Amino acid sequence: MTKGDNSSTIEALFDENRRFSPSEEFKAQANVASPAIYEQGGDVESYWRTHASRVTWKTPFTKVLDWSEAPFAKWYVDGKLNITESALDIHAQATPNKVAYYFEGEHGDTKTITYLDLYKEVCKLANALSDLGVRKGDRVAIYMGMVPEFPVALLACARLGAPHSVVFGGFSSDSLRNRINDASAKVLITCDESWRNGGRVALKELADVALSESPSIEHVVVVQRTGAPVNMVEGRDYYYHDLVVNASDERVAEEMDAEDPLFILYTSGTTAKPKGIVHTTGGYAVGVATTHSMVFDIKDGDIYWCTADVGWVTGHSYVVYGPLINGVTSVLYEGVPHFPDKDRYWEIIEKYKITQLYTAPTSIRTFMKWGTEYPSKHDLTSLRVIGTVGEPINPEAWMWYNEFIGNNRCPIVDTWWQTETGHIMISPLPGVTTTKPGSATVPLPGINVDVVDDDGNSVPNGSGGYLIVTQPWPGMARTIFNDPERFKDVYWSKFSKPEENKWVYFAGDGAKRDLDGYIWLLGRVDDVMNVSGHRISTLEVESALVDHQAVAEAAVVGRNDATTGQAIAAFVTLKGGVQGDDKLIAELRDHVATKIGKIARPASIVFTDELPKTRSGKIMRRLLRDISEQRQLGDVTTLANEDVVHEIAARAKASQSANSAE
Repeated sequence: MTKGDNSSTIEALFDENRRFSPSEEFKAQANVASPAIYEQGGDVESYWRTHASRVTWKTPFTKVLDWSEAPFAKWYVDGKLNITESALDIHAQATPNKVAYYFEGEHGDTKTITYLDLYKEVCKLANALSDLGVRKGDRVAIYMGMVPEFPVALLACARLGAPHSVVFGGFSSDSLRNRINDASAKVLITCDESWRNGGRVALKELADVALSESPSIEHVVVVQRTGAPVNMVEGRDYYYHDLVVNASDERVAEEMDAEDPLFILYTSGTTAKPKGIVHTTGGYAVGVATTHSMVFDIKDGDIYWCTADVGWVTGHSYVVYGPLINGVTSVLYEGVPHFPDKDRYWEIIEKYKITQLYTAPTSIRTFMKWGTEYPSKHDLTSLRVIGTVGEPINPEAWMWYNEFIGNNRCPIVDTWWQTETGHIMISPLPGVTTTKPGSATVPLPGINVDVVDDDGNSVPNGSGGYLIVTQPWPGMARTIFNDPERFKDVYWSKFSKPEENKWVYFAGDGAKRDLDGYIWLLGRVDDVMNVSGHRISTLEVESALVDHQAVAEAAVVGRNDATTGQAIAAFVTLKGGVQGDDKLIAELRDHVATKIGKIARPASIVFTDELPKTRSGKIMRRLLRDISEQRQLGDVTTLANEDVVHEIAARAKASQSANSAE
């Protein structure tokens, strides 16, 4: 990599000498215990043909992969299926009384949902949505808290062949409106309110603001979670229970082509407009089922818990579709880790005797801060595999997780993947892989990745560069909704050579490959920040800041944060005559929360008369990162206004504590 890129995106990684091999006891019972699985994965098409048997096909596919129109892949060509038959029908028939979900409400209310219960509820909602005019191909927006109706909503849409577009319940009205309008969604499913950290989130009220500028929405379905009175527009809005109470609990699943869209999920990008990532049905189903089973060593009788919100891709893949296709029992938790106290997660693990825990490094670092007294109060011996997702985990957090949650006996599966990849790409196999604290280790069988330099050449072991994927994989995104050229430009342009028919997916992450060939993720190399596992575009935050009447210009960068992975640091130039003070800082942070969502509020704001720019007018965010990290400034020779950098650095240092995040 170039010197400039290295200073801004790739940090030197210390050598990690600790090794953890699977125990003989674990290997003896593991689903995969032989390294030969990696040799099998070397023939990508043969490998993924074998694993296609994990799902139920209405019509067998004729070809595994069609890559003739790269980078637009087709997997399981001409195969017909409906993903809900794999997730529901076969289990409702074979094991109707097996628990699909144990629901744990934030305030202690619980519900046990069997596979037969889930099948019937999905069919009821599918019939109700059909009565509202939802047809195959129609988009349905979903904006909910973590209640049982959330996975039901996804599955009901899939049953009908109507792609769902889930918007995280922490996003603002503006974010919801933009996603509804981009997808031209026909129906919105939401809640009156959701419980969060002991308080209420007024989802329907927020949705109504969005709907005032969302003309494509014809109907709104409202789940009553708290029972709060909400505005219901006659002829448009319906309560969920009124729609499903008399609906039939049988519904024939719509036959879908393997390449028909299953869902759209919006993710931030380096432009202000979010990207609608489109995932299709057949390849995604095979990918999530295979990786879920192998990475978590899923067994009959397991009680599995992924703590992610269904609003994110982790929730789609490893709370809903993967676990249900594999017929596992999952826990669905509504709330936060510290309500009513900081041992809530450990209480849940003990209560349900959870065998697999899949959570975020941000959470683990927070648990570390709280101390070992909280997990030590509970029996965690039911755990068999523990995993991480959302961002790289630092070695110290890995070791804490291993000792105090895994009791030095549970393999840790540190996973790397993205909204765009659909399923896990790099991860240990718990019965095979020797792990290193902080490393995602090696690609899964059937997945091919590399670390390359600026010219796309593979770097030697012990070097850093850009993480790429060199061959297609089943769960890969097929396009950006209504914008295939943007899909090619964002993900497939940097290292691909179309004239040679060589197409390479650029993940946007920096990585190091150590001397043993293990992959270490080193963070984003573009202008997307990773805050508590949430990818947030710098430009989206900048746009929200400039939207404020006092702001003339803004630049935003991510800086390292011990708890959240990255924190948002903003540098703001005010309009003439406007005085910057603590009151305005608070106002700007709230403004961003209103425009985008609370997770996007800057952790710090520094007012500056100018921003550092090149002679061509480009803001030098690399230098702002240096300032935010309080490290030596990089090359300033290309700046048109070199003196301003030192002035900003002095102001940032002076205001660091005053402008810290809540």
